[in-house]
Amino acid sequence: MQQQMECVVRGRVQRVMFRDFVWRHARRLRLVGRVHNRKDGSVLVVAEGDEESLQKLRARLHRGPLLARVDAVEVRLGPATGQFTNFSIAH
Repeated sequence: MQQQMECVVRGRVQRVMFRDFVWRHARRLRLVGRVHNRKDGSVLVVAEGDEESLQKLRARLHRGPLLARVDAVEVRLGPATGQFTNFSIAH
């Protein structure tokens, strides 16, 4: 069953290649969705796929790339919407 995971990642997560990090891992896990920076300095990740792949991405969000410092990851799960056809970085 396909699910949607929406995560708000807080900490030093902008200007450290965080969106690219998420994009690469989501693509490897065959997830669809998007990642973008928010005005408050956090990063929003919306991903859809199978539960196991979403859990793997969630674990990676807690680590982030080398230069990042992740202070918190807020997660909300729900049913997949089917609105995405790939995983993209929103600018």
